[in-house]
Amino acid sequence: MARNVVFIHGLWIHSSAWKPWQDLFESKGYATTAPGWPGDLETVEATRANPDGLNNQGIAEICHHYADLIENLDEKPIAVGHSFGGLIAQELLANDLVAAAAAIDPAPIKGVKILPFAQLKSAFPVLANPANRSRTVALNAKQFRYAFGNAISEEESDALHAAWTIPGPGRPLFEDATANFVRNSPAAVDAHTAVRGPLLLGSGTEDHTVPRSVTAAVAKLYADNTSSVTEFHEYEGKGHSLTMDSGWQDVATDVLDWFAAKGFAAV
Repeated sequence: MARNVVFIHGLWIHSSAWKPWQDLFESKGYATTAPGWPGDLETVEATRANPDGLNNQGIAEICHHYADLIENLDEKPIAVGHSFGGLIAQELLANDLVAAAAAIDPAPIKGVKILPFAQLKSAFPVLANPANRSRTVALNAKQFRYAFGNAISEEESDALHAAWTIPGPGRPLFEDATANFVRNSPAAVDAHTAVRGPLLLGSGTEDHTVPRSVTAAVAKLYADNTSSVTEFHEYEGKGHSLTMDSGWQDVATDVLDWFAAKGFAAV
C-alpha cells in the first residue's frame, strides 16, 4: 500500500500550489493529498471571490481541521508543510498524528524570542491593523515580492502572485506574534519531551517572512529532545517562495531523499 503524504499550505497561498509536489511524490509511488484550510474553496479564483469562510480561522482551528482529515486515512501519513503549514505539521507530529514531517520555512513556534526586521515587515500588512485579527487580508504584488519573491525576478514573483495567492486570515499571525505572552498559546509545540517521528526543518537563506535565524532558533528548541530526531537543512539563495518558484524541485527532491533516508519511502 502506498504511503500517504499530506501537504499543508501556508498563509496567503492556495493549496493547489502543491500540485507539482504532488505529481513528483506520486511519480515516486506515494499517495498524496493537499487539503485547504477550513474556509478555503476549491480554486484560487473561488477563494478570492468569497474569502469570508477564512475569517477568524486560527491555528487551533486549522490544526483540528487537518487532524480530522487525517483520522480518515488508513494509516498515519507523513506531512509536508510550508510557512504556517510548517507550524501545523509540527503540531500534528508532536501529537503523534503523523509519522514524520518536513516543515519548510515554518512559522515560529512558541519559545522563539528573536524577531528580525524582515519578518516584522513581511507581517506588517496584517499586524498594522488590530481589526485584521478577525478578517482576511490579501497581499498586493509589491507586498508579495518582499515577503515571498525577494530571491527571484520581479517577473516571476508577479506571476506567482497572480497564480496562487488568496486572502489569508489574520488571526494566525496575531496568535503567533503574541505566543510568548499567552499561557496556552495555540502556537505552542512540545519540542522538548514529545516522543515522535523524525522532523526536518528547512530554511531558505534569503527568506524574509521566516528568516533563517528564526528557523535555526526553532531547531535549538528541539535540541534537548534526545528521544526524537530533528534535522535542519538550509536552501542556499532561496526565499519564502521556495516551494513554488522555478527552483521548487531542488527543495522537493531534498525532502523526498530525507524521508527515504529516515525509513519513509513510498512503499
